[in-house]
Amino acid sequence: MPAQTTSPKGDHHKVLIVGAGAAGVAVASSLMCRDPSLDIALVDPSDTHYYQPGWTMVGAGVFNAPSTARSMESTIPSGVHWIKARVERFDPLAQTVILNDGRLLSYEQLVVCPGLKLDWDAIDGLVQTLGRNGVTSNYRYDLAPYTWQLVQNLRKGRAIFSQPPMPIKCAGAPQKALYLSCDHWLRKGCLGDVQAKFFNAGAVLFGVADYVPALMEYIDKYGVDLQYSHRLVAVDGPARQATFERTLPDGSSETLTQPFDMLHVVPPQVPVDFIRNSPLADTAGWIDVDPATLCHRKFSNIHALGDGINTTNAKTAAAARKQAPVVANNVLVALGRLSRLAHYDGYGSCPLTVERGKIVLAEFTYGGKLSPSFPRWLLDGRRPTRLAWLLKAQILPPLYWRCMLKGREWLAKPHAAPLEARQ
Repeated sequence: MPAQTTSPKGDHHKVLIVGAGAAGVAVASSLMCRDPSLDIALVDPSDTHYYQPGWTMVGAGVFNAPSTARSMESTIPSGVHWIKARVERFDPLAQTVILNDGRLLSYEQLVVCPGLKLDWDAIDGLVQTLGRNGVTSNYRYDLAPYTWQLVQNLRKGRAIFSQPPMPIKCAGAPQKALYLSCDHWLRKGCLGDVQAKFFNAGAVLFGVADYVPALMEYIDKYGVDLQYSHRLVAVDGPARQATFERTLPDGSSETLTQPFDMLHVVPPQVPVDFIRNSPLADTAGWIDVDPATLCHRKFSNIHALGDGINTTNAKTAAAARKQAPVVANNVLVALGRLSRLAHYDGYGSCPLTVERGKIVLAEFTYGGKLSPSFPRWLLDGRRPTRLAWLLKAQILPPLYWRCMLKGREWLAKPHAAPLEARQ
């Protein structure tokens, strides 16, 4: 039975979900698996659902772009009503959502997971040159193939890779593009003629210190010029120049311009506008939730998950995979259909592709506490392994399409909350 695109029950739904990305489809499926009788509607205007973790591999010639895309209709769970529209605003006191076409949807429980906004316009001149003049990004479906084209064609010159201030989705993705590109040049015997530079707006290579030693070995292996506290602020594509703002130790700043033959850009990332300007947002514009229950701090019948929430976990698909069952469980508790709340521990995973065939598998919870899924004798995530590569390249894509988006919670079953959290 295909997903229904119109609702026979009018404009009111027991559960209304905003956003049909990884988080939204996963939580809809987890809810339906627990209670197939639920009246659920999912609001999203997109025609296509993307497996975004695959775009790094597209940019390295490992995956082809079409393998990371499917029709939105094919991913929405059977029995869930798909409302193909955009959300304009929320009225949580009236328990309604207003759509861009003027429709008013009411709900008993609301789940919000709209993702975040890639702010390409925040970098002066970037939009005008993306996809040409050697300027690319694996953060866009249509540009990841251009990354691979540039990597293959570059035999000598300057290759610059940038990373904006946190938070960003998949914090390791900027350096994944760096490592896989350098590995290709090394294998082709031209790395000595290609000067790779990594300009990081932050002060550390990776936020969890246990994984940094292995990553630094690859920075050294590839001869990467690593610069911290440098934020990309402008790009002149025709002139092949990138301008960075450098924060100095005394808090002041200076700008410097770097020539390039290839520039891989990761844009700044901010809350989506209809969240930032809503009653659901905190002062920074992110959805304000309890980090354990993922329930909104002010509105008890609203839950949220995915990249748009203000929790401190890594913004990854792996995080959403663990969050979705927790939210599904806790929505059913709010509806009186289950009795025990579940807790999310902040789990996130970042498979850091340091070369073609090896990955440093970073897995951690809140506070940077390591949380490996496998025993260390089998897979030590702090070291590059072939097994982690096989996991990324062969297991995770079908796990995403056939398990996560279908409500099959392998290694993602929610844990009951401590007693005091249920009182």
